[in-house]
This record gives sequence, structure tokens and C-alpha cells, in this order.
Amino acid sequence: MSASPVTEPIVPPAPPAPSAAPPASPIAPATVHRLAGERRSQQFLSRYVLPVLVVIFALAAWDAAVRLSGSTLFPRPIEVAKGIIELGRQGLLVKYIAASLFRVTWGFTLAVIVGVPLGLFMGWFTWAANALNPIVQALRPISPIAWIPIAILWFGISDAAPVFLIFLASVFPITVSSMAAVANIQPVYVRAARNFGLSRMQLFRRVILPATLPQIITGLRIALGIAWLVVVAAEMIAVNSGLGYLIIDARNAGKRYDLVVAGMVMIGAIGLILDILVRRLERFDEVRWGYSRR
Repeated sequence: MSASPVTEPIVPPAPPAPSAAPPASPIAPATVHRLAGERRSQQFLSRYVLPVLVVIFALAAWDAAVRLSGSTLFPRPIEVAKGIIELGRQGLLVKYIAASLFRVTWGFTLAVIVGVPLGLFMGWFTWAANALNPIVQALRPISPIAWIPIAILWFGISDAAPVFLIFLASVFPITVSSMAAVANIQPVYVRAARNFGLSRMQLFRRVILPATLPQIITGLRIALGIAWLVVVAAEMIAVNSGLGYLIIDARNAGKRYDLVVAGMVMIGAIGLILDILVRRLERFDEVRWGYSRR
């Protein structure tokens, strides 16, 4: 009896191994330079060209509105420019700008010296916040303009009166922003620093201060805008120099509304420059981490 042949099982062929994805081709240096150039061009257009176009459009709309209204009192932009040149030739423009900046510098500096440490102290110690916060919140809503009679009573018609008003206007926003900055620190940062054995001073210098700087600088920007607003109002009443005095004096002396608007333009321009200078602080490494970049 012959043995039957053994049939081997048919094994289906294995599927082919998936081919590896082809390596991404490197970007040519010329393409990299082109993309970088396009990005720089877009940033230049967004930061410089677009604002200039908006200013030109606003000036054209201003001039057209005055022409269409037929007003003989409200000045056109060219008349305001002539008024600024007139003030410059008389030496009053530099004098009044220096007087206003002097008062803002002193009042705002004193507010920073007092407000930032006070806010950090109140934010770090709960008992200090419980004790001092009611006084801060009670004084904060009082308009600095309401303090003008008291400032004149205490300091007279001198630079000390507007400096005092600027201090009051600036110290409370700075204090509140500094206190809130400490309260917003994530507790995990503090616990991690304590686990590394940092002393109280090292904890403050390496953790608390860097973590609060972004919000403190935001508070400084807000307070500086308020300070610049208050000095103009104070100079209209409490002193006889500065841009605020220029506006009220031009109004009373012959209704020179070209000089009135010229003073307003200078106030806005200087306020913009001051805000740009404060924003420069955001470029430091200790602060830059707290701001998102788009």
C-alpha cells in the first residue's frame, strides 16, 4: 500500500512592508530668506505704515469737517501746526512741556516707590491686606480733581500741589495691580521654591518679583496715563505753567483755539511717547515671558 503524498499548507504571501515615508526635502535657503523678508515686511506695514495712514486719514477728516461746517472758531490742522510753530519760536512750547514732565516725573516716581512695595506687602501677607485694603479701596474712588482745593490749601500755588495730585492719582492703581499680581501667582511655584530650601529673600527675588513684574508693568502703564491726565487738569487751576495752563490761558486770552488744540495735540503726542517708553520694559527677559507674542 503506497503512502499518499503529503500536501503542504498554502501560506498566503506576507503583505509588503509599508515603505518608509520619504524624508522631507530641506527648505532652500532662498525660500527661508524670502519668507523671513515677507514676515518683516508685514510687521513693518502693521507697525508703522498702517498707523501713519490712519493718522493721515484722521487729519483729512478733521480738515474736511471744519471746511464743511464753515466754523471760524475751531481751527484746521494747518492752523494748529502754525500755532505749534509759533509757540516754539516764542520758547513757550519747550518751557511748558518741561514743566509738565517735571511734575509728572516726581509725582509718578513717588507713587512707584510707595505703591509697588505696598502692593507686594499687602499681596504677600494676608493680615496686611485685611488691615490696609479697606483704606485703599475707600480712597481710590475719590477723584484726584476733588483734592485740588486741599492741595492748594496745603501747598499753595506751587509745583508741590500738582505733584501731590499726580501721586494720589497714580499710587492707588499701582498698589492694586501689585497686590493682585502677588495674589495671581500659582501656588505650585511657591511650593517648588520652598522645596528647594530658598530663604524668604531668595523666594521674593527669584520667584515673587519675576512672577509679578508683567502685571506690575501693566499697572504702571495705566497709572502713567492717569498721571498725565491729572497734571493737565491740575495745571489749569493750581499753577501758572505747563500744558494745562497753556490751554486755559489761550482760551482766556483772545480765544486762541489754535493754541488750545495745539496744547491738546502735544498732550496726546507726549502721552503716546511715554506709553511707548514704558512698554520698552516688556522686552527684558525677566518680563517678556509674561506676554504672549502673535
